[in-house]
Amino acid sequence: MSNTQPAPDGFGPPSQPPQQPAPGYGQPAPGYGYPQSGPGYGYPQSGPAHPAAPPVGYPQAPGYGMPMQPSNGMGTTGLVLGIIGVVCSLTFFLWFFGIILGILGIIFGAIGRGKANRGEATNKGAATGGLVCGIIATVVLPLLGIAVFASIMGSASTF
Repeated sequence: MSNTQPAPDGFGPPSQPPQQPAPGYGQPAPGYGYPQSGPGYGYPQSGPAHPAAPPVGYPQAPGYGMPMQPSNGMGTTGLVLGIIGVVCSLTFFLWFFGIILGILGIIFGAIGRGKANRGEATNKGAATGGLVCGIIATVVLPLLGIAVFASIMGSASTF
């Protein structure tokens, strides 16, 4: 084994300077970190790095929660029920289901419009369409059907 730097006496491993004890908790190693500054300079060394979260059950400050998603289900349901009600009211043998679905379309469309007016939903047009289709399925088409039936019966009695 050959050493490139022998000890001063010429024998054995090279001499090394005495080692310092390892830095303790909270003390940076020599040569690392920010230089220590005197009092009154730099950032304060006490206090938490971030504010603590509020205890459970207390209201949070605005801007910390998830934004509320719009609830568009009522308006969409009103539109679907209104359209199906119109289709059922147009057929002769499903007119009863058309009236029931039209009433449900009116109810869900009105609730959906109320939510859209309060800002809880974003589909005011779909809710209005469900309301209109529900009214058509419940009122206009049955009245039209009764008028057509009455005209057919009136013309049949003249023969």
